[in-house]
Amino acid sequence: QVQLVESGGGLVQAGGSLRLSCAASGRTFSNYAVGWFRQAPGKEREFVSTITWSGDNTYYADSVKGRFTISRDSAKNTVYLQMNSLKPEDTAVYYCAATFRYYGGSLRPTDYDSWGRGTQVTVSS
Repeated sequence: QVQLVESGGGLVQAGGSLRLSCAASGRTFSNYAVGWFRQAPGKEREFVSTITWSGDNTYYADSVKGRFTISRDSAKNTVYLQMNSLKPEDTAVYYCAATFRYYGGSLRPTDYDSWGRGTQVTVSS
């Protein structure tokens, strides 16, 4: 198992930016695909983005495409989610997750093996 810790959340005005970090420890992080998910109050956890083991392929939910960018720094065992042009509907707890079963990651939360505890992102209008 790999242990994950998210950071970088906070309160930002609409149109602003935040960069979330997902720091890993434990097993070799470079063998994992990493995904970002979010969960707003009263809603199900939803897929945001994923990046492959090697970082050469990424995928985004339609709702964030063109605004969010996922990247990874294997030397630092960290995956980032750069969020620009934030909207109030982006308000949620953001979680990172890792899977060694799916090279390209997955849109399904159940396909991930390790989860962080989340970081709150609040976008005010």
